[in-house]
Amino acid sequence: MADDLQKGLDDVLVAESSLSYIDGDAGLLAYRGYDIKDLAREASYEEVLSLLWRGELPGRDALDEFADELAAERTIDESVITTLDGLATADERPMAALRTAVSMLSASDPEESDPDDLDASLRKGRRIAAKVPTVLAAYDRLRNGQKPVEPREDLGYAANFLYMLDGEEPDDVAAETFDMALILHADHGLNASTFTGMVIASTLADTYSAVTGGVSALAGSLHGGANQDVMETLLELDESEKDPTDWIRDAIDNDRRIPGWGHRVYNVKDPRAEILTEKSKDLGESSGEKKWYDYAATIEEYLTEEENFPEKGLAPNVDFYSGTVYYQLGIDLDMYTPIFAMSRVGGWVGHVLEYQEDNRLIRPRARYVGPENREFVPIDER
Repeated sequence: MADDLQKGLDDVLVAESSLSYIDGDAGLLAYRGYDIKDLAREASYEEVLSLLWRGELPGRDALDEFADELAAERTIDESVITTLDGLATADERPMAALRTAVSMLSASDPEESDPDDLDASLRKGRRIAAKVPTVLAAYDRLRNGQKPVEPREDLGYAANFLYMLDGEEPDDVAAETFDMALILHADHGLNASTFTGMVIASTLADTYSAVTGGVSALAGSLHGGANQDVMETLLELDESEKDPTDWIRDAIDNDRRIPGWGHRVYNVKDPRAEILTEKSKDLGESSGEKKWYDYAATIEEYLTEEENFPEKGLAPNVDFYSGTVYYQLGIDLDMYTPIFAMSRVGGWVGHVLEYQEDNRLIRPRARYVGPENREFVPIDER
């Protein structure tokens, strides 16, 4: 590979952004200068959305107004419900159903698309963020033979989603834990799905198109899905009835890949994983069922020892513990990546708005390495 070719665009700078900062060596993630640990422990997801989209943390009155505006947009058109029902009957994957639904949402948007009107684009992003939880909860219920639960405007973003999933208002621990998980996934620099959304937005396509593209990119197994893989791995460990240390030793001896371990950016433990480690443990202690946390912690402890796992620079990423958190909240495994998308809408919309403020069509080049100077041969002579 030529020295000037960066396959995968590793470390290639294509834009400037003030949304999130990552230091992979120090294990630091910050949104607009605020450490993710402070935001996750002290702020709400609504506060973080406002921060990402407007640049500053809102005061109490501004937050109340923003949250009310978001809550008022939660209902989805009946045509979307009908489509989701058809997709559920066809046993479509949740991420594919979400992709279709996000694209459909534009049909009922009350405003015309005008890429020069960033305020209108922000309002469209707000509607998408408000409606995606309704879409996902409705789809999950429809595929399980249940009627969708109408959203409630009096519940917070995280609590309302959990309520729409099973029709019961969640307790404070569940709501706060899920809210924290949403904050941790809201943005993460120019990852594949965010960059996809930016490329689409750079053509002056609308916000719905950009977010649909983000969902599509996140659906790929190399981007989203590791949290589901982690939980499936832990369920396999549980069913084996082996001691967790023996199980992970056998897995490494057999060159088995451990999902949720290692990250393209971090060379130390993902700071988001540090927070979710705590929440996974808290959930286990509050429910009296600590085995899922214990399994993950045992695997982490074993792999952290260099003599057991000599690949330096690898540590748990956000997915390694988020799966155990979602599982303990009673969420179906194949909903984990759609929940990732639900959270990441915040970052996608934020980056789209930021890039379109000083837009330039993203148009990279490829080095041609194919044949040259070939003579055309008429079809009857080939």
